[in-house]
Amino acid sequence: MKIEAIRVYQVDLPLHEGSYNWSGGKSVQVFDSNIVEVITDDGTAGYGECCPLGPFYLPAYADGVRSGIRELGPHLIGQDPLLLGPLNRLMDKALRGHPYVKSPIDIACWDIKGQVAKLPVCELLGGRYGDDFVLYRAISQQDPAAMADNVQSYRDQGYRRFQLKVGGDPDVDIERIKQVAAQIQPGEKLIADANTGWLMHEAARVCRAVADVDVYIEQPCLTYEECLSVRKRTTHPFVLDECIDGLDVLMQGYNDLAMDVVNIKISKFGGLTKAHLARELCAQIGVAMTIEDSWGGDITTAAIAHLAHSTPTDLLFTSTDFNSYGPVQTAKGAPQRDNGRMAASPAPGLGVEPLMGVLGEPVLEIC
Repeated sequence: MKIEAIRVYQVDLPLHEGSYNWSGGKSVQVFDSNIVEVITDDGTAGYGECCPLGPFYLPAYADGVRSGIRELGPHLIGQDPLLLGPLNRLMDKALRGHPYVKSPIDIACWDIKGQVAKLPVCELLGGRYGDDFVLYRAISQQDPAAMADNVQSYRDQGYRRFQLKVGGDPDVDIERIKQVAAQIQPGEKLIADANTGWLMHEAARVCRAVADVDVYIEQPCLTYEECLSVRKRTTHPFVLDECIDGLDVLMQGYNDLAMDVVNIKISKFGGLTKAHLARELCAQIGVAMTIEDSWGGDITTAAIAHLAHSTPTDLLFTSTDFNSYGPVQTAKGAPQRDNGRMAASPAPGLGVEPLMGVLGEPVLEIC
């Protein structure tokens, strides 16, 4: 089996709530997503997706996916999509860095591998744990009272994990955390996610001011070293996200006792192959995980579901359902939220069938 063609489709993903707001005044109204189709010489097609959270979140941007695949794609024609180790090494040699460019190609090859094996991807990633897994709901940054008001509506949808977007004015963020925490019920969890938005002294102030609140603190500052400094000054459970982009910093975080939970974003690592390695390392050393990605639609949600469902239940802190945040459906068969939980498809591969009428004509084709 050989890769015969790679196609890229561009899809706009608007939001039910109009906009998604987080630290530093960052906001997105419509997400620019790339859906990648990898076609083999026997006609098998696999699909992946990469949807950066705008150009100002991680070192990634939507048009960069398209430009990167234009550069990388020719090196992959004629390669075996089932040999994911050699394929990833080739991608790393042909294009240094830019893991988000490689991610949808890698995911699409896992989709092909599952179809050939007649197994869902989660079975190839180690096997599913239980019937389903728990989801969180991000609470977009607004004034404190509005964010607190959102908790009940999300609870009505079944969510029991709430990720509060903070990382703005520390005084306002203190109120955000306190007012939302007042709405949290027994058995629920609250995460205050600053998305790198605080300076160290601001993060220290917030942590001290909410010392009596049951809340997780997530990625308060930009760098690993800054986050570690804050970690050492608080008793709150601690989550690292943006600064964890490889196995080296993941092991450093473990050795430094820098976090209790780590976020594994598939595109940040470069696809399911490397995200799976990070997941397995965390499972071995006993670090709890949030399994997710930066953003996406049905295909990203499917990939997340397969990695999350094959993660040991006691180590899966939470996961996410991006395809419920907006009205655009890009594929049939994608997993759907059910009372705040989700399950990976039992169908071979990712278990999704793209809606080609929604995808339209490819914006890039390499063959």
